[in-house]
Amino acid sequence: MSEFAFDVTKENFQEKVGEACMQVPVVVDFWAPWCAPCQTLKPMLEKLAEEFKGRFLLAKINSDENPEIAQYFGVRSIPSVKVLFQGQLVDEFNGALPESEVRAFLERIALPGAEASLREQAAELVAAGNLDGALTVLIEATRQQPEDEATRLDAIDVLIQLGRNDEAQQLLAGEYTAEADRANTLRARLALAAGAADVAPLEARLAANADDHATRLELSAAYAAQSRFREALEAALEVVIRDRFFDQGAGRKAMLNLFEALSGEQHDDLVREFRRKLSATLN
Repeated sequence: MSEFAFDVTKENFQEKVGEACMQVPVVVDFWAPWCAPCQTLKPMLEKLAEEFKGRFLLAKINSDENPEIAQYFGVRSIPSVKVLFQGQLVDEFNGALPESEVRAFLERIALPGAEASLREQAAELVAAGNLDGALTVLIEATRQQPEDEATRLDAIDVLIQLGRNDEAQQLLAGEYTAEADRANTLRARLALAAGAADVAPLEARLAANADDHATRLELSAAYAAQSRFREALEAALEVVIRDRFFDQGAGRKAMLNLFEALSGEQHDDLVREFRRKLSATLN
């Protein structure tokens, strides 16, 4: 039995619905075993009750076994959904609606969700391109929870994106036991940043000699230092295509270093794409 969804009868109605609805909206689902639409709606409501995690409670009432309750609420057909909050009927609908409509209905009547954590707020700022704002939030988060390695690594990631590599390097010098893999990924990202160079002269040299593999690899490193990761991978792959044995397989090694530095959800699609291309080139 879920803590957010439960069966209700005449005997426990007052406790499960009457008292509970004084604190949180209670969605009362009137259903019956023979009702086909009920078999669609009821599991949908159960799933959403778990997803909303207590922002509303789901009371499931078998109307065949509890006709008095159904009659009291004026249920004429099922499925029928009533919402009680603070002792009042505040909303309702009848029939099996599509999940999108049921979800919108529940968002309207449910309690507000918990405020996003500082780490979540920072992620939203990063997605919006506000790196300075994200760093400010992450600094506050690490001040509140100095042992939280994940948040500290979030801050390092933002520092690298801002080009503040010395600060990132200093923070990465610490020990990371719970987040060792991610710390190594960020160390690899910093190593890429060390290859910063003006790409224009390298591109000019390569335009003059397309088989200058050493220059092409320098250009790959320069692209990576500017976070132009697709171009960096394309340049390294081109070396593998033209001469896989150049400098003891330097093109392949460059790609593997890039894969390590880009490991993580943000660049998963890009890494998978170029792993396939590398494999196809070598096989």
